[in-house]
Amino acid sequence: MVDNPRARKLADRIKVIVAQMIDTRIKDPRLGFVTVTDVRVTGDLQNASVFYTVYGSDEEREGTAAALKSATGLIRSEVGKQTGIRLTPTLEFHLDSVPETAATLDAALVEARKRDAELEALRAGAQYAGEADPYKKPREDDDTE
Repeated sequence: MVDNPRARKLADRIKVIVAQMIDTRIKDPRLGFVTVTDVRVTGDLQNASVFYTVYGSDEEREGTAAALKSATGLIRSEVGKQTGIRLTPTLEFHLDSVPETAATLDAALVEARKRDAELEALRAGAQYAGEADPYKKPREDDDTE
């Protein structure tokens, strides 16, 4: 799929508008500390998926999801006013799982480093099972005959 430059520009603009709306105009008490991480717009500019993260607990995430769902119409009308395009895309809000995935990957990397250090410690005191050089060497003939 070829990336549509117009869709990319619109996605960047929608990201800015939604972030400003959440920061200044939406006064819902359920709204937590929200960061808009990404916006993806379809090639026909009809649908926009807004990805966000919420700092806090699961209850704050659920409250923020409900607050964004109730404010979708207000945000969409503001996106239509500020972008000036003929058809305003529908907005869908999705909780971004990137921070949780990053935390899981960081934990896996720490575990891998720990295992590598243990293996290196075992390797330092290791001895060969047989000779140090297991390959056969050609015989040297004596010239004393």
